[in-house]
Amino acid sequence: MARTRGVGEEVGSLMPNHTRHERMMYGGIRLFAGTACPELAQAIAQYLGLPLCGRDVITFPNDNLFVRLHSSVRGQDCYVIQTTSAPVHRNLMELLIMIQTLRLDSAARITAVVPYLCYARSDKKDQPRVPITARLVADMIEVAGADRYITMDLHAGQIQGFFSIPGDVLTAFYLLTDYFKTLLPQMYNPVVVTVDLGFAKKARNYAQALHLPLAFIEKRRVANDARAEALTLIGDVYDRDVILVDDEVDTGVSVVQAVNLVKDNGARNVYVSFVHPVLSLDAADRLATLPVRQFVTTDTIPIPPEKRAKFGERLKILTIAPLLGEVIRRTNEGRSVGELFNE
Repeated sequence: MARTRGVGEEVGSLMPNHTRHERMMYGGIRLFAGTACPELAQAIAQYLGLPLCGRDVITFPNDNLFVRLHSSVRGQDCYVIQTTSAPVHRNLMELLIMIQTLRLDSAARITAVVPYLCYARSDKKDQPRVPITARLVADMIEVAGADRYITMDLHAGQIQGFFSIPGDVLTAFYLLTDYFKTLLPQMYNPVVVTVDLGFAKKARNYAQALHLPLAFIEKRRVANDARAEALTLIGDVYDRDVILVDDEVDTGVSVVQAVNLVKDNGARNVYVSFVHPVLSLDAADRLATLPVRQFVTTDTIPIPPEKRAKFGERLKILTIAPLLGEVIRRTNEGRSVGELFNE
Protein backbone atom coordinates (compact mmCIF):
# COMPACT_ATOMS: atom_id res chain seq x y z
CA MET A 1 0.00 0.00 0.00
CA ALA A 2 1.25 3.48 -0.81
CA ARG A 3 1.86 5.94 1.93
CA THR A 4 3.55 9.29 2.33
CA ARG A 5 4.74 9.45 5.92
CA GLY A 6 5.77 7.32 8.86
CA VAL A 7 3.25 6.26 11.47
CA GLY A 8 5.21 7.97 14.20
CA GLU A 9 5.30 11.35 12.49
CA GLU A 10 3.17 14.22 13.66
CA VAL A 11 0.27 13.58 11.32
CA GLY A 12 -1.93 15.72 13.55
CA SER A 13 -0.20 18.82 12.23
CA LEU A 14 -1.41 17.93 8.72
CA MET A 15 -5.10 17.72 9.65
CA PRO A 16 -7.50 20.07 7.86
CA ASN A 17 -9.61 22.53 9.81
CA HIS A 18 -12.97 21.29 11.06
CA THR A 19 -15.96 23.03 12.52
CA ARG A 20 -16.73 22.74 16.21
CA HIS A 21 -19.87 20.75 15.31
CA GLU A 22 -17.78 18.15 13.44
CA ARG A 23 -15.27 17.86 16.26
CA MET A 24 -17.95 17.44 18.90
CA MET A 25 -20.31 15.05 17.10
CA TYR A 26 -20.01 12.62 20.01
CA GLY A 27 -18.91 15.03 22.70
CA GLY A 28 -15.35 15.53 23.84
CA ILE A 29 -12.75 12.76 24.00
CA ARG A 30 -12.48 11.14 27.42
CA LEU A 31 -9.56 8.75 27.86
CA PHE A 32 -9.64 5.99 30.45
CA ALA A 33 -6.83 3.55 31.15
CA GLY A 34 -6.96 0.15 32.73
CA THR A 35 -4.02 -1.13 34.75
CA ALA A 36 -2.56 -3.35 32.00
CA CYS A 37 -0.58 -0.81 29.95
CA PRO A 38 -0.28 2.49 31.88
CA GLU A 39 2.79 3.74 30.01
CA LEU A 40 1.17 3.28 26.60
CA ALA A 41 -2.04 4.92 27.81
CA GLN A 42 -0.09 7.92 29.14
CA ALA A 43 1.80 8.22 25.85
CA ILE A 44 -1.50 8.23 23.90
CA ALA A 45 -2.87 10.91 26.21
CA GLN A 46 0.27 12.98 25.77
CA TYR A 47 0.02 12.68 21.97
CA LEU A 48 -3.57 13.95 22.10
CA GLY A 49 -2.77 16.66 24.63
CA LEU A 50 -5.44 15.31 26.99
CA PRO A 51 -5.33 13.96 30.54
CA LEU A 52 -6.30 10.44 31.48
CA CYS A 53 -9.61 10.60 33.32
CA GLY A 54 -9.67 9.65 36.97
CA ARG A 55 -10.98 6.25 38.00
CA ASP A 56 -10.49 3.78 40.81
CA VAL A 57 -9.88 0.10 40.14
CA ILE A 58 -10.25 -1.77 43.41
CA THR A 59 -9.56 -5.45 44.07
CA PHE A 60 -11.63 -6.80 46.94
CA PRO A 61 -10.33 -9.55 49.27
CA ASN A 62 -12.40 -12.10 47.32
CA ASP A 63 -10.51 -11.10 44.15
CA ASN A 64 -13.55 -9.33 42.67
CA LEU A 65 -12.89 -6.08 40.81
CA PHE A 66 -14.69 -2.78 41.32
CA VAL A 67 -14.46 0.33 39.14
CA ARG A 68 -15.53 3.86 40.10
CA LEU A 69 -15.30 6.96 37.90
CA HIS A 70 -14.17 10.25 39.42
CA SER A 71 -16.52 12.35 37.27
CA SER A 72 -19.52 12.05 34.97
CA VAL A 73 -19.12 10.99 31.34
CA ARG A 74 -22.70 11.69 30.27
CA GLY A 75 -22.79 12.54 26.56
CA GLN A 76 -19.02 12.08 26.13
CA ASP A 77 -16.95 10.09 23.61
CA CYS A 78 -15.08 7.59 25.82
CA TYR A 79 -12.06 5.42 25.01
CA VAL A 80 -10.91 2.59 27.28
CA ILE A 81 -7.24 1.72 26.74
CA GLN A 82 -6.53 -1.78 28.01
CA THR A 83 -4.39 -4.54 26.54
CA THR A 84 -5.42 -8.09 27.45
CA SER A 85 -2.10 -9.79 28.00
CA ALA A 86 -1.18 -11.65 31.20
CA PRO A 87 -2.81 -11.71 33.67
CA VAL A 88 -5.34 -12.28 30.89
CA HIS A 89 -8.49 -12.85 32.89
CA ARG A 90 -7.98 -9.94 35.26
CA ASN A 91 -7.18 -7.58 32.40
CA LEU A 92 -10.14 -8.80 30.34
CA MET A 93 -12.58 -8.46 33.24
CA GLU A 94 -11.20 -5.02 34.06
CA LEU A 95 -11.87 -3.97 30.46
CA LEU A 96 -15.42 -5.33 30.53
CA ILE A 97 -16.27 -3.77 33.89
CA MET A 98 -14.88 -0.40 32.85
CA ILE A 99 -16.91 -0.46 29.63
CA GLN A 100 -20.08 -1.29 31.55
CA THR A 101 -19.37 1.45 34.09
CA LEU A 102 -19.16 4.00 31.28
CA ARG A 103 -22.33 2.66 29.68
CA LEU A 104 -24.29 2.92 32.94
CA ASP A 105 -23.04 6.50 33.35
CA SER A 106 -24.63 7.41 29.98
CA ALA A 107 -21.52 7.84 27.85
CA ALA A 108 -22.52 8.85 24.31
CA ARG A 109 -20.10 6.36 22.70
CA ILE A 110 -17.61 3.85 24.10
CA THR A 111 -14.62 2.55 22.16
CA ALA A 112 -12.54 -0.35 23.47
CA VAL A 113 -8.89 0.29 22.58
CA VAL A 114 -7.29 -3.14 22.91
CA PRO A 115 -3.74 -3.18 21.49
CA TYR A 116 -3.45 -6.94 22.04
CA LEU A 117 -6.63 -9.04 21.94
CA CYS A 118 -6.48 -12.18 24.05
CA TYR A 119 -7.64 -15.60 22.81
CA ALA A 120 -7.01 -14.54 19.20
CA ARG A 121 -5.46 -17.94 18.44
CA SER A 122 -8.72 -19.67 19.34
CA ASP A 123 -10.40 -18.46 16.16
CA LYS A 124 -11.83 -21.68 14.64
CA LYS A 125 -12.91 -25.24 15.37
CA ASP A 126 -9.88 -27.09 14.03
CA GLN A 127 -10.62 -30.27 15.99
CA PRO A 128 -13.71 -31.84 17.59
CA ARG A 129 -15.20 -30.56 20.85
CA VAL A 130 -13.28 -27.28 21.14
CA PRO A 131 -14.51 -23.66 21.57
CA ILE A 132 -14.07 -20.59 19.42
CA THR A 133 -13.02 -18.38 22.31
CA ALA A 134 -12.10 -15.37 20.19
CA ARG A 135 -15.78 -15.11 19.25
CA LEU A 136 -16.75 -15.30 22.93
CA VAL A 137 -14.39 -12.44 23.78
CA ALA A 138 -15.86 -10.32 20.98
CA ASP A 139 -19.38 -11.05 22.26
CA MET A 140 -18.43 -10.07 25.82
CA ILE A 141 -16.96 -6.74 24.70
CA GLU A 142 -20.18 -5.96 22.84
CA VAL A 143 -22.49 -7.09 25.66
CA ALA A 144 -20.51 -4.97 28.16
CA GLY A 145 -21.54 -1.92 26.14
CA ALA A 146 -18.79 -1.08 23.65
CA ASP A 147 -19.93 0.75 20.50
CA ARG A 148 -16.61 0.39 18.68
CA TYR A 149 -13.24 -1.30 19.05
CA ILE A 150 -9.68 -0.53 18.02
CA THR A 151 -7.04 -3.25 18.03
CA MET A 152 -3.68 -4.13 16.47
CA ASP A 153 -2.58 -6.96 14.18
CA LEU A 154 -5.08 -9.71 14.87
CA HIS A 155 -3.70 -13.24 14.64
CA ALA A 156 -6.36 -14.08 12.03
CA GLY A 157 -8.36 -11.72 9.84
CA GLN A 158 -11.64 -13.58 10.34
CA ILE A 159 -11.77 -12.38 13.97
CA GLN A 160 -13.06 -9.05 12.61
CA GLY A 161 -16.20 -10.95 11.60
CA PHE A 162 -16.79 -12.03 15.20
CA PHE A 163 -17.71 -8.43 16.07
CA SER A 164 -21.09 -6.97 15.14
CA ILE A 165 -19.93 -3.48 16.10
CA PRO A 166 -17.65 -1.41 13.82
CA GLY A 167 -13.97 -1.22 14.54
CA ASP A 168 -10.49 -0.47 13.26
CA VAL A 169 -7.93 -3.26 13.03
CA LEU A 170 -4.63 -1.41 12.77
CA THR A 171 -1.22 -2.74 11.88
CA ALA A 172 2.33 -2.07 13.01
CA PHE A 173 3.52 -3.02 9.53
CA TYR A 174 4.47 0.53 8.50
CA LEU A 175 6.11 1.23 11.83
CA LEU A 176 8.27 -1.90 11.58
CA THR A 177 9.16 -1.56 7.91
CA ASP A 178 10.06 2.11 8.35
CA TYR A 179 12.49 1.08 11.08
CA PHE A 180 14.06 -1.70 9.03
CA LYS A 181 14.53 0.67 6.11
CA THR A 182 16.93 2.59 8.35
CA LEU A 183 18.87 -0.63 9.03
CA LEU A 184 19.10 -1.88 5.44
CA PRO A 185 22.24 0.13 4.55
CA GLN A 186 24.19 -1.74 7.24
CA MET A 187 22.88 -5.20 6.28
CA TYR A 188 24.60 -7.62 3.92
CA ASN A 189 22.44 -9.08 1.13
CA PRO A 190 19.37 -9.24 3.40
CA VAL A 191 16.38 -11.56 3.06
CA VAL A 192 13.00 -11.67 4.83
CA VAL A 193 12.12 -15.04 6.39
CA THR A 194 8.73 -15.97 7.82
CA VAL A 195 8.78 -18.08 10.97
CA ASP A 196 5.97 -20.28 9.61
CA LEU A 197 3.78 -20.60 6.53
CA GLY A 198 0.78 -19.14 8.37
CA PHE A 199 2.48 -15.74 8.28
CA ALA A 200 3.62 -16.10 4.65
CA LYS A 201 1.17 -13.62 3.11
CA LYS A 202 2.05 -10.87 5.60
CA ALA A 203 5.75 -11.70 5.28
CA ARG A 204 5.44 -11.17 1.53
CA ASN A 205 4.21 -7.63 2.25
CA TYR A 206 7.33 -7.04 4.39
CA ALA A 207 9.56 -8.30 1.60
CA GLN A 208 7.77 -6.15 -0.96
CA ALA A 209 7.97 -3.01 1.18
CA LEU A 210 11.68 -3.54 1.83
CA HIS A 211 12.41 -4.69 -1.77
CA LEU A 212 13.93 -7.92 -0.50
CA PRO A 213 13.61 -11.60 -1.43
CA LEU A 214 11.48 -13.89 0.73
CA ALA A 215 12.12 -17.30 2.27
CA PHE A 216 9.82 -19.55 4.31
CA ILE A 217 10.08 -21.97 7.19
CA GLU A 218 7.67 -24.89 7.08
CA LYS A 219 6.56 -25.80 10.59
CA ARG A 220 4.23 -28.38 12.03
CA ARG A 221 2.56 -27.71 15.38
CA VAL A 222 2.17 -30.70 17.68
CA ALA A 223 -0.84 -31.14 20.05
CA ASN A 224 -2.38 -28.17 21.92
CA ASP A 225 0.70 -26.99 23.75
CA ALA A 226 3.55 -24.74 22.76
CA ARG A 227 5.58 -27.50 21.11
CA ALA A 228 6.28 -27.09 17.43
CA GLU A 229 8.77 -28.52 15.00
CA ALA A 230 10.55 -26.46 12.37
CA LEU A 231 10.91 -28.74 9.38
CA THR A 232 12.14 -27.15 6.18
CA LEU A 233 13.66 -23.90 4.96
CA ILE A 234 12.28 -22.89 1.58
CA GLY A 235 14.55 -20.30 0.01
CA ASP A 236 18.15 -19.10 0.23
CA VAL A 237 19.70 -17.53 3.35
CA TYR A 238 23.31 -18.58 2.82
CA ASP A 239 25.74 -15.72 3.49
CA ARG A 240 22.82 -13.31 3.96
CA ASP A 241 21.52 -11.20 6.83
CA VAL A 242 18.07 -12.46 7.82
CA ILE A 243 14.99 -10.55 9.03
CA LEU A 244 12.73 -13.09 10.75
CA VAL A 245 9.13 -11.82 10.93
CA ASP A 246 6.09 -12.98 12.90
CA ASP A 247 2.98 -11.45 14.47
CA GLU A 248 3.66 -12.44 18.08
CA VAL A 249 6.16 -14.30 20.22
CA ASP A 250 4.65 -16.33 23.04
CA THR A 251 6.95 -19.03 24.46
CA GLY A 252 9.64 -18.29 21.90
CA VAL A 253 10.03 -21.93 20.84
CA SER A 254 9.23 -21.22 17.17
CA VAL A 255 11.70 -18.33 17.07
CA VAL A 256 14.44 -20.46 18.63
CA GLN A 257 13.90 -23.15 16.00
CA ALA A 258 13.75 -20.60 13.19
CA VAL A 259 16.97 -18.86 14.26
CA ASN A 260 18.79 -22.17 14.62
CA LEU A 261 17.52 -23.31 11.22
CA VAL A 262 18.66 -20.22 9.32
CA LYS A 263 22.01 -20.22 11.10
CA ASP A 264 22.48 -23.90 10.21
CA ASN A 265 21.82 -22.90 6.61
CA GLY A 266 24.59 -20.30 6.59
CA ALA A 267 22.80 -17.07 7.59
CA ARG A 268 24.96 -14.20 8.79
CA ASN A 269 23.32 -11.72 11.19
CA VAL A 270 19.75 -12.41 12.29
CA TYR A 271 17.14 -9.77 13.18
CA VAL A 272 13.85 -10.87 14.76
CA SER A 273 10.73 -8.72 14.25
CA PHE A 274 7.33 -9.25 15.87
CA VAL A 275 4.38 -7.07 16.84
CA HIS A 276 3.16 -8.54 20.14
CA PRO A 277 5.81 -9.38 22.80
CA VAL A 278 3.77 -11.91 24.79
CA LEU A 279 6.95 -13.56 26.16
CA SER A 280 5.25 -16.13 28.38
CA LEU A 281 7.05 -18.10 31.09
CA ASP A 282 10.80 -18.25 30.38
CA ALA A 283 10.57 -16.99 26.80
CA ALA A 284 12.83 -14.00 27.53
CA ASP A 285 15.56 -16.29 28.88
CA ARG A 286 15.19 -18.58 25.87
CA LEU A 287 15.41 -15.76 23.34
CA ALA A 288 18.20 -13.87 25.09
CA THR A 289 20.61 -16.77 24.50
CA LEU A 290 20.08 -16.74 20.72
CA PRO A 291 22.70 -15.39 18.29
CA VAL A 292 20.41 -12.52 17.24
CA ARG A 293 21.70 -9.05 16.38
CA GLN A 294 18.47 -7.27 17.34
CA PHE A 295 14.92 -7.99 18.52
CA VAL A 296 12.42 -5.44 17.19
CA THR A 297 8.91 -5.25 18.63
CA THR A 298 6.22 -2.80 19.80
CA ASP A 299 4.59 -1.76 23.06
CA THR A 300 1.20 -3.41 22.45
CA ILE A 301 2.14 -5.42 25.54
CA PRO A 302 4.38 -3.94 28.25
CA ILE A 303 7.59 -5.91 28.81
CA PRO A 304 8.55 -6.02 32.51
CA PRO A 305 11.92 -4.40 33.31
CA GLU A 306 13.43 -7.71 34.43
CA LYS A 307 12.64 -9.26 31.04
CA ARG A 308 13.87 -6.22 29.10
CA ALA A 309 17.15 -6.42 31.00
CA LYS A 310 17.81 -9.92 29.67
CA PHE A 311 18.02 -8.58 26.10
CA GLY A 312 20.13 -5.55 26.95
CA GLU A 313 20.67 -3.17 24.05
CA ARG A 314 19.53 -5.78 21.54
CA LEU A 315 15.86 -5.03 22.26
CA LYS A 316 14.23 -2.24 20.25
CA ILE A 317 10.66 -1.30 21.27
CA LEU A 318 8.74 0.90 18.83
CA THR A 319 5.77 2.75 20.27
CA ILE A 320 2.30 2.55 18.73
CA ALA A 321 1.06 5.51 20.81
CA PRO A 322 1.05 8.08 17.95
CA LEU A 323 -0.86 5.67 15.71
CA LEU A 324 -3.51 4.89 18.33
CA GLY A 325 -3.73 8.54 19.35
CA GLU A 326 -4.30 9.68 15.78
CA VAL A 327 -6.94 7.00 15.17
CA ILE A 328 -8.74 8.05 18.36
CA ARG A 329 -8.70 11.67 17.18
CA ARG A 330 -10.01 10.74 13.74
CA THR A 331 -12.70 8.50 15.22
CA ASN A 332 -13.91 11.34 17.40
CA GLU A 333 -13.99 13.75 14.47
CA GLY A 334 -15.65 11.30 12.08
CA ARG A 335 -12.70 11.29 9.71
CA SER A 336 -11.13 8.52 7.66
CA VAL A 337 -8.54 6.28 9.26
CA GLY A 338 -7.58 4.70 5.92
CA GLU A 339 -6.27 8.00 4.57
CA LEU A 340 -3.43 7.74 7.10
CA PHE A 341 -2.07 5.07 4.77
CA ASN A 342 -3.44 6.51 1.52
CA GLU A 343 -6.18 3.85 1.46
